[in-house]
Amino acid sequence: MAFSLDELRQHYGARYKWLVLLTVLIGSVASILSSTIVNVAIPDLSRYFTLGPERAQWVSAGFMLAMTLSMLTTPWLLLRFGLRRTYTWAILALLAGGIVGAFSVNYPMLLAMRVLEGLSAGILQPIPAIVIMRAFEQHEQGKAMGLFGFGVVLAPAMGPSVGGFLVEHFGWRSIFLVVVPFCLIVLVMIRRFLALNSPLMGDARKLDWKGLVLIGVATVSLLNGLVSLHTQPIWGGVLLAMGIACLVGFLAYQKATENPLLDLRLFRYRQFAMGALVAFIYGMGLFGSTYLLPIYMQEALNYAPSQAGLVLLPAGFVLAGIIPLAGRMADRYPAHLLVSFGLFMLALSFGLMALGTRETHYFAFMAFAIVGRIGLGFVLPALNLGAMRGLDAALIAQGASAINFLRQLGGAIGVSLVGIVLQWRLTMHQGSPTAQMHAFDETYVLVAVLCALAMLAAWRMRVD
Repeated sequence: MAFSLDELRQHYGARYKWLVLLTVLIGSVASILSSTIVNVAIPDLSRYFTLGPERAQWVSAGFMLAMTLSMLTTPWLLLRFGLRRTYTWAILALLAGGIVGAFSVNYPMLLAMRVLEGLSAGILQPIPAIVIMRAFEQHEQGKAMGLFGFGVVLAPAMGPSVGGFLVEHFGWRSIFLVVVPFCLIVLVMIRRFLALNSPLMGDARKLDWKGLVLIGVATVSLLNGLVSLHTQPIWGGVLLAMGIACLVGFLAYQKATENPLLDLRLFRYRQFAMGALVAFIYGMGLFGSTYLLPIYMQEALNYAPSQAGLVLLPAGFVLAGIIPLAGRMADRYPAHLLVSFGLFMLALSFGLMALGTRETHYFAFMAFAIVGRIGLGFVLPALNLGAMRGLDAALIAQGASAINFLRQLGGAIGVSLVGIVLQWRLTMHQGSPTAQMHAFDETYVLVAVLCALAMLAAWRMRVD
C-alpha cells in the first residue's frame, strides 16, 4: 500500500501526524535498544571471543562511531530519497545486522554487524525530532517531544534488563534478535502511514563526501588514539594529532563549501551552540555510564547478568512517568532550568554509585539508578526544544542531526574514555577485590564530573 500525503491526511485527519511520529519513534526505539542491550553481554562476549578490555569496548564504541557519522547524512538522505524510502532501507539494514549478528562466527563478523546496525541507527535517530519541529505547532511540540523522549529513554532503561535475562538463559546471540519484531512492525507501519510524497522531500544538494571523509578520519583517529594512549603512547599521540588536524580541516572546509555536511551557521544561535555543547558532554557521561554499569555489577559486585540488567528496571518505570510530565513542562518553563536540574540529578546518581560498596544493598543501587533516570527524563525534551527553537526553518533538519551527532560523538568518546580510565585504574589498583572497587568508584566520579560540567553550558541556554 502506498498513498499520497493528501490522501493519508484526509483519511486520518488530525491523528495523522501522531501516527507518523509513532512510526518513526518505534524505529528509533529499536535502534537505541540495539545499542544498549549489548552492553550487558560484554563480559560473555569477551570470554567467548577471548577479547581484552581494549577490543571488547569496540563492540559498543564501533556501533556508536558508525551511528555518529551516519547521522550527518540524514538531511541529505531525506531530501534525496524522501522519508518513506530512507526509513525503509534504514530499518532493513538494522534488521539484517540483528539477524546476521546473532550468527556471528568470529569477532570481525560480529563487529561488522555492529557497525551496520550503528549506520542504520544514526540515520533513524534524528528523524523524530525533525518530524516534530516540522509537523507540530509550537504549543504541541513539548507534548510530542515528551512522547519521543519516553520511547528514546525507556529503551536504554529496559534494554539491560531484557538483555541480562536473555544472556543468562539463552546466551549472547539472543540479544541480537531482540530488534527483529520491532523492525517487522515498523515495516508494516511504514507501508500504512508514510506517504510517497513526504513533506521532508525537496531539491537534494550533492552529498558532502569530502566533509564526511574528514570527520570520519578525525573521529576514528581520535577514538583509536585514546585507546592506544595507555599501551602505545607514541602511536596514540600520532593518532590524536592526526584526528585533531582532520577535525580542524573539517571545520575549515565546512565553512568554505557551498553544500556543507554540517552547516556552521547553526552555531551563530547561542542557544543552539550551548545546547550542542551540553549534548556532547552529557553524551559522554550518559553513554559512558551505560557501558560501565553492567560491567560494574557483574565484575565488581559479582551479580549475575540478569541481576545486573534488572537494576535499571524500576528506574525505567519511573522514567515512564517522568517523561510526559517533563515534555509538558518544556512548553511552560525555560529549557535551561529543566536541563540543569536533570544534569544535577544525573551527576548525583553517578556520585552515589561511586560511594557504593560490596556491603551496599542491591535495592540501594536500584534507588541510585532511579535518581539518574529522573534527571534523564528532564534533560531530553527540554534540551532538544531549547536548542532548536528560534532556528531558521531551513536549518531545522541540520540542527536535529547536529544535536544527535554531537550527543553520539560524545557518547562514543565517553565509552572509550570510560574503558580506558577503568583499565588504567584497575591496573593501578591490582590486588584485592576492595582495590578493584576503588577503580570502578573513581571511574564513576569521572562521569559525575562530566555531567556537572554540562550544567555550566546548560545555564547559558537561557533566553536573555
